[in-house]
Amino acid sequence: MQNNSLDTTGIKRVFIIAFVLITHIGYGQQDAQFSNYMYNTLSFNPAYAGSRGTSSIYLSQRSQWVGFDGAPTTNALSYHSPLGSSKVGFGLSILNDAIGAIEENMVSLDISYSINTSYDYKLAFGMRASAHMLNVDFMKLNIFNPDDVLAQNNINNRFSPNLGVGLFWYSEDSYLGFSIPNLLETKHINRNLNTSVSSISKERLHYHLTAGYVFDINKNVLFKPAILTKIISGAPIQVDVSSNFQFYDRFTLGASYRVDAAVSFLAGFQLNKSWFLGYGYDVDTNTLSTYNSGSHEVFLRYEIFRNNNVKAPRFF
Repeated sequence: MQNNSLDTTGIKRVFIIAFVLITHIGYGQQDAQFSNYMYNTLSFNPAYAGSRGTSSIYLSQRSQWVGFDGAPTTNALSYHSPLGSSKVGFGLSILNDAIGAIEENMVSLDISYSINTSYDYKLAFGMRASAHMLNVDFMKLNIFNPDDVLAQNNINNRFSPNLGVGLFWYSEDSYLGFSIPNLLETKHINRNLNTSVSSISKERLHYHLTAGYVFDINKNVLFKPAILTKIISGAPIQVDVSSNFQFYDRFTLGASYRVDAAVSFLAGFQLNKSWFLGYGYDVDTNTLSTYNSGSHEVFLRYEIFRNNNVKAPRFF
């Protein structure tokens, strides 16, 4: 059997150092937010496509800041799979994200290519091409002057393309990832308005750093800490740290902390080899907690196993 390029002790040391470094960077958001990010890596990293070794379908719905007028809601549907026995992975994602008067729909196509870096580890390179459709209904805002030119010029399905890249280094029990889902800082301009109020918004670069490791507590209990850091141009850094326990390959319980923002309680149930159902509930830890009753996120994952030799379900 081929020797590992890094021994087990060295691998664990790499992940511990990564966790410490990423945690100290600090906390921000413009893209859609997910509490169960450890199961939805494709949403921000195209290199994840095909990494599970089988066809995977993911469906989720998130209602953020329930009770807050105009609060964000996010619906996501994705599919990804390796292409046969090749080193190429393919992914397709559809996202609907709305907050207040703004709604964005996005369709993404992902492609990845992986190479073996050791007996246990693979490194995947990913690229993304995406189409964004922006809608802004200014009538949903509080209009104090009905003759305001802003209220008379909605934005309807404003199209903008984008590109993204990612890296994903992983084994059966650990991973490190880096990605930039959108490389283009698109400016959305309403050309129907006068020049003094023409610029509506600008999409900024989001840099994602993520890491996770699965520890065997015993034959019936697995423990997986994970972290996701978002570095956003012009905004505070956002850090999500989570810990999940899996019992008897069926039940998953855990919690996540979003620095200076929220605490999330996570649960999941592996219904059978193919179906996994998960739920997350967020409680804000800042002043927003006074104005809402928390956030709810539910997801369902279905995987198609055509090869009985595939060892699954994997924890991430």
